[in-house]
Amino acid sequence: MTTQQLAQQIQIKKSFLCIGLDVDLNKIPNYLLETEDPIFEFNKAIIDATHDLCVSYKPNTAFYEAYGIKGWQSLEKTINYINEKHPDIFTIADAKRGDIGNTSSMYAKAFFEDLNFDSVTVAPYMGKDSVEPFLAFENKHTIMLALTSNEGAFDFQTQFVDGIELYKTVLTTSKTWKNSENLMYVVGATKAEFFTDIRKIVPDSFLLVPGVGAQGGSLSEVCKYGMNKNVGLLINSSRGIIYSSNGTDFAEKAREEALKLQKEMELILNK
Repeated sequence: MTTQQLAQQIQIKKSFLCIGLDVDLNKIPNYLLETEDPIFEFNKAIIDATHDLCVSYKPNTAFYEAYGIKGWQSLEKTINYINEKHPDIFTIADAKRGDIGNTSSMYAKAFFEDLNFDSVTVAPYMGKDSVEPFLAFENKHTIMLALTSNEGAFDFQTQFVDGIELYKTVLTTSKTWKNSENLMYVVGATKAEFFTDIRKIVPDSFLLVPGVGAQGGSLSEVCKYGMNKNVGLLINSSRGIIYSSNGTDFAEKAREEALKLQKEMELILNK
């Protein structure tokens, strides 16, 4: 999916919602544990209930890798289900990979070719030769960590180096890399006051924004400072949607929570 197609889906659905599929077997309804593949059955129900309200799904791969080969198979079934049933959905492998040379190429192959995700999250600490192998894949997107929503973000990301905050240097430098037009960036919603400066550096890029809801980020503040002419935002919500109930009505309750966000987004878009 191209960024233009993603922007079109945002306008069609009046939504820029991304739903995180971070499945913890300790939190899903007990009756699902009796099925052959509880993780996939949970995801399938969430997808069936919410696909018309969101433009993206983002499985965090740690929640699948933790269950070994069975978890990886659940991830494969989930991405295949989305791609087959809902090809209008932008898919994100939240893997936060970051290594150099052939290793990055293999990571990219795993997510872009073998699993056929539209995008993958990466860490830029090792520089361009850890990110460019991902950028080499045509019609795929690399979502680079820029300014995250966790407490430890202040350890490095906002430190001044030669008078410039490090995250700004990362953003500026990344624009010089080969195929940088395939870059998107992770910017935490709890850092809404930073969006103005970020947009000065990457005015046209899509930003993946976690931290709205459970982590305290404000949707209106993020949109005020971060939205561009193509919207340019994917607002992620995980726990606030998928764990809104642990009963047999979990998918219905997930839809209710997703609908609240979608309606709020629709109001913003209509302005």
